[in-house]
Amino acid sequence: MAYTNKLHVIYGDGSLGVGGEGFHYIFSYERGGLESLKVNGKEWLYRTPTPTFWRATTDNDRGSGFNIKSAQWLSADYFQKCTKIDVTVDDHHFAGLPLDNDHYSNDETAEQVALAYTFETLTVPSTTVTMTYTVTSDGQIKVAVHYTGKKGLPELPVFGVRMVMPTAATGFEYAGLSGETYPDRMAGGQHGTFKVKGLPVAKYLVPQENGMHMASDWVKITRQTTQNNADHSDQPFSLKVAKDQDSFAFSCLPYTAEELENATHIEELPLERRTVLVIAGAVRGVGGIDSWGADVEKQYHIPADQDIDFSFILNAK
Repeated sequence: MAYTNKLHVIYGDGSLGVGGEGFHYIFSYERGGLESLKVNGKEWLYRTPTPTFWRATTDNDRGSGFNIKSAQWLSADYFQKCTKIDVTVDDHHFAGLPLDNDHYSNDETAEQVALAYTFETLTVPSTTVTMTYTVTSDGQIKVAVHYTGKKGLPELPVFGVRMVMPTAATGFEYAGLSGETYPDRMAGGQHGTFKVKGLPVAKYLVPQENGMHMASDWVKITRQTTQNNADHSDQPFSLKVAKDQDSFAFSCLPYTAEELENATHIEELPLERRTVLVIAGAVRGVGGIDSWGADVEKQYHIPADQDIDFSFILNAK
């Protein structure tokens, strides 16, 4: 295909490919999201990004019984059910899947491609989350996330998007508040740009939630290894996540919330193999008043009956 400053769109039976100079993305219909995010030949996804509802519980959560009250969000976080996919290429909206691929060649182009994935939560009652990826010709991806509030559901521990990367990062740099911060632990943070070496995990005797950074403008994750055995380069490479309109919260750890939750002592955590990036639009406070029953202060709760919207930008270059 000749060079063009438009997106190269590949219509497949089970996926939609979108590419340009230095980037190629694959959006899966079967797996419910962005299956491959390849930038300059480097793959950034180990698993399809999904909505996330659970952060590992703290001593304070367990003391107040929050882990029991909101336990169904753990299963909703672990298992995902995609119920609807909408595809729009420029001004053309496709009605239903599979797409009629016979009408398209290998030379299709577009200025913009958008895919909206709707998930039904495995909760009682259930509600929906929609993740919309909008790709422009420069390779930038805007990810807009909408949670539909539903009465009768317990409060949320967190609401965001989880991205699991194939190998452990060598570190990350971000613009936001210094140190580890939570909605009820922000007063001591100073705004600036900070570099963090590796993927540090707080060494609690019992592993629990840690590593959140509130009010962030951007975060750049750097890796040096891939899972491609033919790739012998040891040069570092990076991916940047930036705010769209509002700042976001994030954590960048070698473990998922479930891995932290499952370990009763720090030595039970597995070896560091992946990078788990959570971009959060809402984070519950962690308390710290005591571990014998005191709840997080009311303004730091996440009620499940209210809508939540947030968005961020994935920069391919």
